[in-house]
This record gives sequence, structure tokens and C-alpha cells, in this order.
Amino acid sequence: MESILEALNPSQREAVEHIDGPMLILAGAGSGKTKTLTTRLAYLVGVIGIDPANTLTLTFTNKAASEMRERALKLMPARVSYPPLLCTFHKFGLLFLKFHIEKLGRSNAFVIIDSDDKKRLIRSIAKELKIELNLAFIASEISKYKNSILSPKEVIATAELPDYKKIANIYAVYQKNIEENNLVDFDDLLMLTYQILKNNTELRKETSNRYKYIMVDEYQDTNELQFQLLELLSSEHNNICVVGDDDQSIYGWRGANIRNILEFADNFKDSKMVCKTVKLEINYRSTQPILKAANSLIEHNSTRLGKTLTSHKGKGEKVKLLHSLDETMESKAIAKEIQKLLDVGTNPDEIAVLYRINALSRSLEEGFSKEGLAFKLIGGMRFYERAEIKDLISYLRVLSNPHDDFSLVRIINKPKRGIGKASIEKLRKAAFDAELSLFGYIEKSNSGEKEIVVSKKVATSLSKLLEDIKILQETLSTELGNFISLFEEHIKLKDHYAGMVDGRDRILNIDEFYGYFRDAVVKNPDLSLDEFLNDISLQSDQDQIEENAITIMSIHAAKGLEFEHLYVIGLEEEFFPLLGEGCNMEEERRLGYVAITRAKSDLTLCYVDSRFYKGRRKMIDKSRFLGEAGLISDTSLKITKQAAFKKGDLVKHKIFGIGRVQAANKSGKEYKLLINFGGNKKEILSSFVQSI
Repeated sequence: MESILEALNPSQREAVEHIDGPMLILAGAGSGKTKTLTTRLAYLVGVIGIDPANTLTLTFTNKAASEMRERALKLMPARVSYPPLLCTFHKFGLLFLKFHIEKLGRSNAFVIIDSDDKKRLIRSIAKELKIELNLAFIASEISKYKNSILSPKEVIATAELPDYKKIANIYAVYQKNIEENNLVDFDDLLMLTYQILKNNTELRKETSNRYKYIMVDEYQDTNELQFQLLELLSSEHNNICVVGDDDQSIYGWRGANIRNILEFADNFKDSKMVCKTVKLEINYRSTQPILKAANSLIEHNSTRLGKTLTSHKGKGEKVKLLHSLDETMESKAIAKEIQKLLDVGTNPDEIAVLYRINALSRSLEEGFSKEGLAFKLIGGMRFYERAEIKDLISYLRVLSNPHDDFSLVRIINKPKRGIGKASIEKLRKAAFDAELSLFGYIEKSNSGEKEIVVSKKVATSLSKLLEDIKILQETLSTELGNFISLFEEHIKLKDHYAGMVDGRDRILNIDEFYGYFRDAVVKNPDLSLDEFLNDISLQSDQDQIEENAITIMSIHAAKGLEFEHLYVIGLEEEFFPLLGEGCNMEEERRLGYVAITRAKSDLTLCYVDSRFYKGRRKMIDKSRFLGEAGLISDTSLKITKQAAFKKGDLVKHKIFGIGRVQAANKSGKEYKLLINFGGNKKEILSSFVQSI
């Protein structure tokens, strides 16, 4: 059984053979973290003799849990009668609640609601409270509150901005509703588990003593609630081993707290045992030139534990730079290079193109389609299949043909005009009876020729929509170049999406479409709207090919994957890294590190002189990351600024707890923040709090 150690390098073996006390395995990209974790579990059970029932291994996805379970079991002796508990955080919460939810006065016959159920419930509560806010935004905020261990009462106490006060009230009614109906949402699986353990000392001790050896995968992705839960679970023994990479912490936007891994040694130390740290720095995936670029880039981050990857594969080709005039030339150049690879027999599945911003996929999709390259888009919809782009296309179809009922129904209440499903059905029935199109009936009822079958308020909204459509139709026939500006001025589609959780991405997609339209007009002043729509139809109707195809995906979606031939596009300021309010330069740099370390032997970083930016073509600077990675000589590298704080942000202070930022003012190199900690307002420098 001890032969399982022979396949490990010295650092991996050191981690596997450590038994008692806290341990941080700092595992660099491609360094065999899964192998180390599964071997350690097999070693504890098969060599040391730990009862499998006394181990608990937690992951983030079912796929990862399944793979790790299979690998660990293969390493264990046949005499192990039952497998150790290896599951996701939320599966553990579900199992725990089935046994112990009665401690909260609730039945274990609870029903778990999914995200759609959650939104439906929020929608009904918002309607009852007469609150008009984006449902996805409300759902995201409630999730954030739960994962920050904030009760409705605490949120109501800290909410001062009007929208957050409304969300706090919805949260209170929502939580009361699901408790009364014995429902549990996804976040409750952990929050309720935490509450039960926190408030029941004997059960906490019993549970901690049952799971005497705890291991956690991807620890850099844990949030506040998961950290607090792990503290309770390991409270009686402190035998907790976490595996992660601070340099690959890229989910801060969804609640992951990098401080959990940076401060692990302090958080889990005690008088008996010092935390052990093992660094896995031998990379088995990439060649040395690729790792040199990754190491050079990430060294510019100040908040990291520090490690340097070395290549097991050794020497390889230099990292290549591809410089193009614009995104059309870029996609064409990449397509031609990929075609050469395919011509010599390269497997398409070993080729990928990554980007930081989803909107950049449009030029790739079109460029690859024109060259006849089969591709698959991972982790998202194709550009023309995205809701906001479908809305834009539907508007254009209505302008081209107002009697297109299908398109009119899609956009009649986007942005919101108070035209609900009931009103639409009344209009459609009346139009059918009158043998008219929906638009034709609305037009005639507006002029008094037909009966108005909807309320006065809805009729007024429809009248305004008709007016906007006619103005835009006239613009299309007279001054096509000014159409987009007038369209946004009258329709305000970007405002409709601005308040959503992913509003920034959606607006960037809309701007990309606007820019594409403007560019098409510049290239062909005689372009008709029908011709433009037909060209889009040809692009959006491409078959989705899943097998033997080049992969196009975001960097976030690529985490954990690897490719022999990799292209990363958009290496320009404002595209990668993103700049502006709310952007965290260190997380942007970690994204760059993740992108580079996906490549095995052939890496090309791409940048252009101009791209569409906020709907217009703009000259842009190459990314600072190219200089920081040692790939170009640039004496004018941008000075990195720390992430900004803004009014409304949730932050955490070590003493005062969680609060809401009421005001943020620049003070030297940081910010002076006015924070409301549950009614107790304090002025505190930004370096003493962390965003959550």
C-alpha cells in the first residue's frame, strides 16, 4: 500500500505524509493537486488506518467530487468496506440538515427550491410590496447576504440606500415565507448548517469529533460562510488540510474571499500545533517559457503567499505575440494559423481561444465561420443567442417589418413599459379577431379606428412605443449613420440591463453590437437594414458543433482545463485588464496567470490597435500585462491602482463586523470610508476592511 507514495515528488509526498494539525498545500497550476489530495486520503485510510467515517473531503462541484472519489478509491485497499465522505459543501449541508434541521424547529421533510423557484417567489413578493427592481439583482443580493451570514434583521439595520432598503424588506418576507413553507434554498444548505452548529455546543463537538480529518479542495474559492463553517467543523482537533492556489483566486465577484487562503496559517493555528505549509511548485503541464511569463506576471501582485513554478517538461517554444490592426484582422490571422495546425493533423480539441470579456467572442465566431472552422463556445451562449442581442435584433426586425408579431411581442415590454402578459394577450386576441397584425391593431386603436382593449396607462405606453418606432424608421431611411445614437436615446435598452448582476457584461455586448452596426455602415454606406439582418441570420444560424472542434471560451470558464495550442485575445488596456470602478487589478492579474497556465506548449497572446469600445471604434494601448510578463519592453507601464470602494459596497471589519459603505473619499493612496455597522457609523481607512 505504501507504493502509492512512489508516484509522488518530494513535496507531494511531504503533504501526503503529514497527519495531524492544520496544513496548507499551496498548489501551483498543473502541479498535481488532485493527485496529492486523493493520495493523502488513501494514505490516511489505507496506510495509517483512519476509519473512513472519520474523514470529510469537500469540493465545489459534483464533477470534481466524482473524479476525486473514483481516483481515491482506486488507491485504497479492497478491504475498505465503505467509502469516505467526499462531496460538495452543499451536499454535506443537505446530509447534515436531514438529520438535524429539527433543532431549528423545522421538519426534515423540507423541499429544496432551485434558482427559478427562488426568482418566482421573489417576483411575487416584489409585486406584493410594489417594488420594481431587477429580479436577478435581488436574488444575487439575498444570496450575498446569506453567504456573509447576515440575517434579514441585520440587513435592514444597515440598509440606507433606497434600493437596498427595498431588497432588505424583500429578504425579510422571502425568508419568512420559505421558513413557513419548510423550503430551503441553495444558500440555506450551508447557512442553516452553520446556525445549528454555532448554537448547539454539544452537537458541534460531536460533529467535529466525528470528522477528525477534514480536507478542502480549491480553498482559494471559499467565501465567508464556508470559512466559518470549516472553523466549527475542525474546532475540536484542528486537523484540517486545505489545497489551493492564491494566484488562481478569480471569483471575488461572486463572494470568494482570497484572505481565507492568505490568512489560513493564522486562522487555524493554536498553542499545540503550528500550521504546516507545503508548496507544490513543479508544473507538469507547461513548458518553461510559458511558466516564465506566468511567474513574471503574478510577481507584480502584492497580496500573495509567493511561489515560483518550474517546468517538469523543460524547454519549449517562446511565447508568441500576435499584433493586428483590429479584431477582424485578429480573428482572420488566428483562423489562418489554426488552419495550418489542422492541416498537419492537430486534434481540434487541443486548440482553444480565450478572452476576458464575452463580447469579444463575436469577432471570433464570425471570423471562424467565414473560414469554415468548426468551433464550440463553452461556458456561455453564442453572441447572437444572448438575450440582450436577441432583443436588439428583434427591435431591428420590427423596424424593418412592423408586422412581425413574434419580434414585437419580445420587445414590447423591454425596457419595462407596464405592458404585462394579460395586456398582450388581450391585444393579440383583438388583432386576430380583426384580422390584423399586432402592430396594425395597436396602430388603429391608437388612432381611434379600433377599440382600446387595454388600460389607459398601457395605451399611453403603446402610443409612445409607436412614436419611437416611426422616428427610428425615418432615421433609417435618411441618416443611417446617426441611427444607433438615436436608438439608444429613444429605447434606452442599456438602462434596462444596467441593474442586473451581469449588467456590465450585457452592456458591453450591446456596445459591441452597436459598434458592429456602425462599422457595417461605414464599410457600406448603401447598406439596407434587411441586408444587415440577413447577414446576422447567416452568422447566428451556424450549427453548434460539439465534437472535434476548436474551443472558444472565457478565461473564467477555462480554469482547470489545458490545451496544447492556446490563443488569448484582447490583451489591451480596458479589455484585459478591465479598468474602472469596482475592478480589482490583482484579481485581473490572477486571471492573466490562469489564462497563461492553460497552455501546454504553444501560447500566443494577441492584441490589436483598435477595437469597439462602448459602441465606437477606439485606438487602444496594449495591455500592461505584456510588459509585466516580460514579453515586451515597455517603459511606460501603467501604475497599478488598488480596487476602488463605492457607496453601497458590503465590507467586513475585524472588530465591527459587516457594514455597508455610505461614502468613499480618496485619502492619499487609499480611501476614507464612512461605514454603517448596523447603525453604528464609523470613518475607517480602506486598508482596514475587506470587500465581501
